[in-house]
Amino acid sequence: MNDTTRRSLLIFAGALASALLAGGDIAYAQTGRAWPDKPVRVISPYGAGGSNDISARILAEELGKRLGQPFLVENKPGAGTRVGNEMVARAAPDGYTLLYAAAPYAVVESLYGKLSYDPRKDLRAVSLAAVAPVFLIVNADSPFKTPADLVAYGKANKQRGLTFASPGSGSGPHLAAELFFKEAGITGLNVHFRGDATAYTELLAGRVDATLTAITSALPFIQNGKLRVLGVASEQRSLIYPSAPTLREQGFPNVIGYGWFGFMVPAATPQPIVDRLSSEVKAILAEPAVSQKMAGLGLQAVGTSPAEFAAFIDKEMTRWDAVVKQVGIKGE
Repeated sequence: MNDTTRRSLLIFAGALASALLAGGDIAYAQTGRAWPDKPVRVISPYGAGGSNDISARILAEELGKRLGQPFLVENKPGAGTRVGNEMVARAAPDGYTLLYAAAPYAVVESLYGKLSYDPRKDLRAVSLAAVAPVFLIVNADSPFKTPADLVAYGKANKQRGLTFASPGSGSGPHLAAELFFKEAGITGLNVHFRGDATAYTELLAGRVDATLTAITSALPFIQNGKLRVLGVASEQRSLIYPSAPTLREQGFPNVIGYGWFGFMVPAATPQPIVDRLSSEVKAILAEPAVSQKMAGLGLQAVGTSPAEFAAFIDKEMTRWDAVVKQVGIKGE
């Protein structure tokens, strides 16, 4: 190799490294193409109208503005989010298919055992976008004014028990409801729907007794007096709805649950794309206008590094695996 060739290679290597680190379009060695140079798919593992879907669309719109390509949300509900999870796990690792993951991601393995994908290996974390405290909510026409009223009804109707609507099997609300049944010493049935919007539809129709889920879709009905909030399943009162006492305050100290959403990609996605996407998501969530929109959905904006989100998921997997075994929850 002569000196001229060596110098040319060094110049090229330096230019490539600069491109990888730059704040503009990412060029990566596997293809030599900029990212993104075409529309990006964002897979929501829930149906349209719920907090996962709506917040995904808020963030997708902002990502499109910042990165110059459309980020298009596609709803792929089903099987406790496994349909959407697997779809992205099997997608090409090129940065053009993202998963807007939800809390069930961390518990599907504990609930269902062997899966068609490995949640620990087939996808990688990008950024935790938001967390959602779950609220105990009933139809305002019901006689239930406190969690104790619900428990008394459940004990008085042992054969029927209580029916809770949940946004999906394995979701944070599902697990929190199971904890509530166990701690209250009552029989309960979780009826699973494809997202919290549908769960609230059933509650408004009087076909279920209560729900323990994100407050997003319920806020208009709470404000117009059709739904009633009995409490929140968190350590402290939520800034989203501070008038709701915690379930801990009301005699249920172990009923703690929440939902969360975050971006993930196929495991082999190039690191520069992961880092760029993470930094953009963090910047978007730091914008007051965006965090206010998220709060309006009952969500607390977060924004983390890939490593922080990966550690969060690992902790969630460990925590809920113990709960599933303790309570004896079975996947459906």
